[in-house]
Amino acid sequence: MKLDKVLSISGKPGLYELKAQTRGGFLAESFIDGKKIPVSMRNNVSILSEIAIYTYTEEIPLREVFQKIFDKEDGKPSIDHKSSKNELTDYFSEILPDYDEDRVYPSDIKKVIQWYNLLISKNIIDFSDPKAEKDTKEEEKEN
Repeated sequence: MKLDKVLSISGKPGLYELKAQTRGGFLAESFIDGKKIPVSMRNNVSILSEIAIYTYTEEIPLREVFQKIFDKEDGKPSIDHKSSKNELTDYFSEILPDYDEDRVYPSDIKKVIQWYNLLISKNIIDFSDPKAEKDTKEEEKEN
């Protein structure tokens, strides 16, 4: 599964998989308990493939941050998201040394770590860029 099918729904814990579209929104399945819930257009929903982390020079897509954690941990879960604020910020500094400390809050770091560990527990380890893959396939067709 790609990150463009993984959702974060404001006010709801964990991550969700986009299952189907409905007239008034869509159906999502929780990664935590497997329950399917209807999500209306009134909910604030973020697709993980569209989220980026601020650095001092640019915005780094979340999938790249996940890939850096994956590489550092050799595909295993990272530190616990319930670790202390200092442990989380130190860990995140190792992953992304130039992250913007004024715009990336400890709560954001906690979420990134929690999401990464949840994805790993569900064996979702493909953090590649779907747009880059599409471009590569189009180039191969042209040649």
